[in-house]
Order: sequence, then C-alpha cells, then structure tokens
Amino acid sequence: MKPKIFIDGEHGTTGLQIRSRLARRADLDILSIPEAERRNMDMRADFLKSADIAMLCLPDDASREAVAILQGHNSTRIIDTSTAFRVHPDWAYGFAELDSEQRDKIAEARLVANPGCYPTGAIALIRPLVAAGILSADHPVTVNAVSGYTGGGKQMIAQMEDTSREDHNAAPHFLYGLTLQHKHVPEMQKHGLLERRPIFSPSVGRFAQGMIVQMPLHLSDLNGAPSLGDIHATLEAHYAGQDIVQVVPLAESAKLTRLDPTELNDTDLMKLYVFGTEGQGQVNLVALLDNLGKGASGAAVQNMDIMLGLKH
Repeated sequence: MKPKIFIDGEHGTTGLQIRSRLARRADLDILSIPEAERRNMDMRADFLKSADIAMLCLPDDASREAVAILQGHNSTRIIDTSTAFRVHPDWAYGFAELDSEQRDKIAEARLVANPGCYPTGAIALIRPLVAAGILSADHPVTVNAVSGYTGGGKQMIAQMEDTSREDHNAAPHFLYGLTLQHKHVPEMQKHGLLERRPIFSPSVGRFAQGMIVQMPLHLSDLNGAPSLGDIHATLEAHYAGQDIVQVVPLAESAKLTRLDPTELNDTDLMKLYVFGTEGQGQVNLVALLDNLGKGASGAAVQNMDIMLGLKH
C-alpha cells in the first residue's frame, strides 16, 4: 500500500511547490482537500488523521492548531514548515546534513520541523566550525543574506509582481528585520550551537527565487587562527558522504568575480563557498541555495523520503 501524504496548506507558496514535486511520484497516494473546503475543520481533521505523513504548510498558529488536532493520533507523522516548532525539544530538526546523526533522528521521528531558508544557509556555515572548535560558541557572529521575494509568501509575491504599483521599479532590493528581532534568529542560535545571539540582517531582492547567505569572519579571532584552507577542510570533512550540500573547491571559488543568487534555482542543492585572499586574515563564508528548494519545499520532500525509508 502506498504511503498517504496530506499537504495541509497546499495552495500556499511552499505547499504548491511540494504538491508539484509529489505530482510526479507514482509511489505515493496524495490526499488533497478541495480548495473550497480548506477551512472546513472537520474535513481537515479527517484528512490529517487519514495520512501517514501530514505536511503542514501553514502559518505558525494554524500549524499549532493542526498539531493539536493530531494529539494522541500517533499514526500520523508530521512535517511542519512553519517556525512554530523549530526550536522545540520534542521535534527533530529537518536538516539531514546537520551532523552525522541527524538523518537517523529524522528517520525515527514522528515530529519533524522543516528548517527556515535563511537558517539553512547560516547553520550550514556556522555549525561545522563550532563543532570543530574553530568558532567559539560565544563568538559575535554576523549573518547577512538576500532572498528572492517568493520567500515572503503570496502577499509579497503579489506586491513585487504588480506592475501597476508606483514602487515597481524601485531599488533592486530592500533591507528588513531592522529591529534585529527576526523570527529565524532563535533557530540559527540553537542549531548553530551558539551561546550568543547572532546579528542577522536579511534583505529581499527583486528576483523571484534564490538566496545568498554570508558570514564574514576575521581569522585571527578564531581559535587557532586558521587559514582559508583550514576553514575549507573543516566544511569539506563535515559534509563528506552526501551530495546535497556541496563545498566548492577553493581554486574554483578563487576564480569567481561574482555570485548569482539564482544559480541553484529549481534544485534542492546548496553550495558553500570560502572566499578571501590567503594571508589577509579575513574570510567570507557563503551559502547559495534556492529558497524554495533546499530552503523550503525541497527539504520537506527530502525529510518525507527519509521518514518513509526511501532513498533521498
């Protein structure tokens, strides 16, 4: 019998992306609630309880509501794509490449919290260095990032694509999160193994999808004053044995003069770069990913496959 998958919120940006990916799958039974009935709580509850895996693509409060509906109904496993449970101790964090044990934790879990797009890139850079003792847990980490506007959901997509708006041809991107209270910060701190709250400065570009996440560092402030090669080797060792997170060779990175945030669009990959000039004492660590791929829907489908024991 095919596993039954229900996408609660399949008409939102993340849900539509997941639905599109799963539509090509013959090994799954996709349960779909009619759009006109999506607010029918009794029907939603029936669909949630009928699924082997419920994929929640909802705002935080609606996700909590769905989880409450399934309380005590342990036959339904859950992947939640909101921020509601990403630092909750009872939920497995759905970043399979986080460390050597995380894939098994996801495989065995009933409750899996899908990572945020920005934290996926930031944690991918931070955690290996903290785990290796190169980056102190109390280091004053700064993360800067730019994302495609699809990360802002339907309302932002509509605004950015409305050619009648006076600001349609405004600046190529805008900065937000100016109070330094972005909802992704606790996630970065916990899963990055940081004791000190990182400074996170996000921005949105006038391109639909794609993402660049940066973490600049002074090498002399790190433990052992590592070289660019040492940093690269640490990342390479951490991500050895898998093919989703790719550490770009130093020689290849050194030849680049610019980096396109849309390069990995429509893929579920993430590339990590070590930029700088050897001997200058500075490094800029960069993660490149599709905010709708490894940053959202692609990661959710990957987690689903891991939970079902399928190859991914």
